[in-house]
Parts: sequence; structure tokens; C-alpha cells
Amino acid sequence: MKNSLCVHVKVPASTANLGPGFDTIGLAFDLYTSIEMSFAKTTQIQLESKELEELPHDKTNLLYRVAAHLFQKASLPIPELTIKVKSEIPLARGLGSSAAAIVGSLVAANQLAGEPFDREQIFSLASWWEGHPDNVGASLYGGIMVASMPQHPEAPIPALSLPAPDLHALVIIPNFQLPTTKARSVLPTEYIKSDVIFNIGRSSLLVAALAQGRYDLLKEAMQDCIHQPFRANLVPGLEEILLQASHYGALGAALSGAGPTILCFYQSKQQRIQLSQFIGKVMSQHQISYQQMDLSPDSSGVQIDILDTIS
Repeated sequence: MKNSLCVHVKVPASTANLGPGFDTIGLAFDLYTSIEMSFAKTTQIQLESKELEELPHDKTNLLYRVAAHLFQKASLPIPELTIKVKSEIPLARGLGSSAAAIVGSLVAANQLAGEPFDREQIFSLASWWEGHPDNVGASLYGGIMVASMPQHPEAPIPALSLPAPDLHALVIIPNFQLPTTKARSVLPTEYIKSDVIFNIGRSSLLVAALAQGRYDLLKEAMQDCIHQPFRANLVPGLEEILLQASHYGALGAALSGAGPTILCFYQSKQQRIQLSQFIGKVMSQHQISYQQMDLSPDSSGVQIDILDTIS
């Protein structure tokens, strides 16, 4: 470990559960969390974005706990750290804010620790911490992540990274938070066979369509029976958007992560105009205030910049 190092990482946001790909398909977006980490005499957590104000400033902060976990896994003393963080990613909205934090903290801490873990091992640590690999994989590698959790904690995460698609996303972010725990609590403990077969078929088609650029298949491929119908009551407007967005220019639509953010893929300016008007009407009918963003896929994943504080 070099006590003079200061590590800066930039981590993209992500969408997970992409349509039928529950806990298995993620995509990185060009919205970022930036983390700066260095050794210190006393731990300081500096939250430099308004979005982060509600988070703890002490060692209970997720960033510090994740970094401490990495040092512990590497059989190294857990250090005092200065951590500065800025984020464009809204919290608890389904755009991978926690995944970006986990990936960023692991990558930065790994650099400070002398790189005891390779990228695949960082992916595994992040996946087990987050509980699923789609968000963290997309944030780490960029582009599309298709992955599944292994049965044994020590086994590598079986995963495949695909290039970022030539698509844009109109992202609808309602002005309320939806904790993942609440969104998961409404899901059934058992599913009927026909629904399982439906989702297997659609998720397989989705991966093939994304891999081959067959965006004409996204409307069908992004349909889902496993999580979106059960979460519709938690997200006003979701049901209408999933059913009708394709009539207003969307190539495909999905709940982003656990929600409440909804995303609609498009390619042309005309599609975007139609979609925006349609979404405005739906959200107005439900009297839901929201923020709208146009995002593009990120193809780089986490970016690292290492500074030596001693010249």
C-alpha cells in the first residue's frame, strides 16, 4: 500500500432487470458517480452533491463499509480513509446508485490496497454485496451485462458483456423514492409454469436481439411476467407506458431496476418527441411530478485516475 496515493474513479449509472431479465440483464448509462479515495489519519466522508445530503458522513456510510470489506478480504488492516463523492445518479430511483457506489468504492480501495484483486474478483465481490450481478456488472464493464449468480460464493460469476447498443433512452424519474426492499416485497414467492416459460423465452430473445442489433424485436422481447406487473401498483403510470409506449415511438419500454424510474428506448428525434408528449399525458393523468432525462448507453464502465499526492 502507498500512503501517498489518491484514487479517483468515475462510475456509470445502470438499469437492471431489463424487461424480462430479472436480476440478470443490465445496461450502463452516461450518468455518473465520482469517488475520490485516499488514506487519512481520521476517516472523513465528504458528500459533495445535494442528492447525497441524507446519507451518513461517518463509517456507517456504504462507501466506507465496502472499502473496509475489501481490505478485510485482502487480509489487510482496515485503514482510515478520506472519501469524497459527487453523484448525478438519483437515489432509490432504479438507476443503480448503490451499485455505482459499491463498484466505485471497491475499485478505488483495490487500487489503494495494491491491487490484490483482479477485475473478475472485484465483479464477484460487488455482485455478492449487491445481491445480483446485473447492475454492478454494467457499472464495472460498461455496455450490456448478462450474468447469473453462481450457487457457490467462491465461484466466479458467469457473465457476458455485450457492446453498448445504438439506442437512446428517454428516462422518466418520478419524484419519489422506491426502496428496493419494498419493490421486492410485492413479488410472489412462487410462479406458474407458463409465466416462467414466457420470461425465459423473452429474456433469451432480448439478449439475441441486443447482440445482433435487432431493435425491431425489442417491443416483444422486453415483455415480462415476473416482476413488472406486480410492481405496477407502486409506480403510477407504469402499466400504461408498458402497454402503449410502442404506439408513440418506443422501441421497447421497461421499469428500470426496482423502479420507480421507467425507460423507453428510441433512436430518432421524432420518436423522442412522440414519446415525451405521451409520457407527459400519462403522468399528468396520475398527478405525478417527474424529471425527464435523455440518456445514452455508456461503453467504458468504471474509469480510474490515480494521483500521487507527493510530488
